[in-house]
Amino acid sequence: MLKFPAFALIALTLLAPLAVAQVSIIGGGVAKDCYEAAKYQRVSASAGEKICTKAIEAEIMNMTNKAATYTNRGVLRMRAGRLEAALSDYDIAKQLDPTEGATYLNEGAAHIMRKDYNSAMVSLNKAIELDSHDLYAAYYNRAIAREHTGDIQGAYFDFKRADELNPESDLAKRQMERFQITTN
Repeated sequence: MLKFPAFALIALTLLAPLAVAQVSIIGGGVAKDCYEAAKYQRVSASAGEKICTKAIEAEIMNMTNKAATYTNRGVLRMRAGRLEAALSDYDIAKQLDPTEGATYLNEGAAHIMRKDYNSAMVSLNKAIELDSHDLYAAYYNRAIAREHTGDIQGAYFDFKRADELNPESDLAKRQMERFQITTN
């Protein structure tokens, strides 16, 4: 069985997401081209979106692959600033495969970009519950949402967990440097 993974975004800052691969890809076809457009950014977001739309409309896929393709198109739409269209794709992907953590992770990133931090928390909590392949990105993004909802301590501990899950990355380390730990 071919499996086309969904691609995940991590919010580096509130407006500049960084793409992070979810899982490796096996197989070929237009759905693979869609995945690669989302992952490698070798084409514009609009060109990548067209590739994904072609895959959705013309390629025969199982539900898991179709859901991943909707998620990947959502990533491309999100990059283009088309957040409502991205959220629509994530809703379809969740209906097709409600167990794919990457969809909820990307949905959370879109809500962060919309500054809807409470909705982001719901999506990111679900990504964590589903043990998303990019769990560190879910914790990182949830830390951003927590900080903006006033949960500073929760934000710090989510940045810390993100760092533990991906110690090679400096993202969470840099965020934790902003915090001052005090004991009472």
